[in-house]
Amino acid sequence: MALPPPDPQFVLRGTSAAVHTLHFSCAGQEPDVPILFSGSENGFIHVWNLKTHRVDMGLDGHGRKSVYCVETMGGKDRLLSQGRDQRICLWDLAEGRTSVTDSVFTENVGFCRCSLLKVAQGRWLMAMAAKALEEVQVLELPSKTSVCTLKPEVGAKLGMPMCLKLWQLNCGSQPLLLAGYEDGSVVLWNLSMGKALSQLVCHQEPVMSLDFDSEKAKGISGSSEKVLSIWSLNEQQNLQVYKIHKLVNPGISDITIRPDKKILATAGWDHRIRIFGWKKLKPLAVLDYHTATVHCVSFSDHKNPSERLLAAGSKDHRISIWSIYTQT
Repeated sequence: MALPPPDPQFVLRGTSAAVHTLHFSCAGQEPDVPILFSGSENGFIHVWNLKTHRVDMGLDGHGRKSVYCVETMGGKDRLLSQGRDQRICLWDLAEGRTSVTDSVFTENVGFCRCSLLKVAQGRWLMAMAAKALEEVQVLELPSKTSVCTLKPEVGAKLGMPMCLKLWQLNCGSQPLLLAGYEDGSVVLWNLSMGKALSQLVCHQEPVMSLDFDSEKAKGISGSSEKVLSIWSLNEQQNLQVYKIHKLVNPGISDITIRPDKKILATAGWDHRIRIFGWKKLKPLAVLDYHTATVHCVSFSDHKNPSERLLAAGSKDHRISIWSIYTQT
């Protein structure tokens, strides 16, 4: 007998809007309080204290336009957020500050979340959808220097970039970018050459979300269809289909692989969160709590495996927090 799925460990209420993005910061030393950042459709970023389950701070920097990406930059005081106001904001939250210290105007009208990669101490690469519809721009932060603009070949007809993932094999190696496009393709880009290394049609519909495991050279993507596409990268840097997993209901808004690469979670349009084993994509659990589309899922970065959490944000204004499969 399979065990019945658990209930959430707790639920965070009070965003008073649909939740579009979540990001944990829990790896600090005591007495640092583990926190969760959430970005909402009403333009607010909430900083949740995971000990009291209450909001410690509310940030308002996107002119009441939906926030759909929040990331920390080397500690919980340095924050990056992206909103529908076509701005990416950098925040300094040290000593209780709530100020935007810098911003980048993206001129892009889509929903494509930017992607961050730390390349050296205090230096980051950021990939974002550019003003020209099919292009991706890569900047260095905090200097905002342009690194490259990635343009598909003439006649490629990829459509808009929908999701981005910057990665590198190890610290000194070349940064690469995986981008999911409107036509259902996933493309691997080499940033230093500014050209596409490989392209794979993974879906019949736009790629809504993807994640990649650089250790196994294997990734996963979802769309509005009833399938998850698992693909791999061979030694020649060619993308190839590894496996297709059929879903019960269509529509995946977000996918994330847990940092230990054991399990992954998907956010479904059918209001459910699904957990799979990453090795063989074995379905492990269906978490059924929300009453509307689940927009985002995120695993915590607790150092101790037994404390690790999964958070899910939904159109129903709630954030559910789960403790699952924490024992390794």
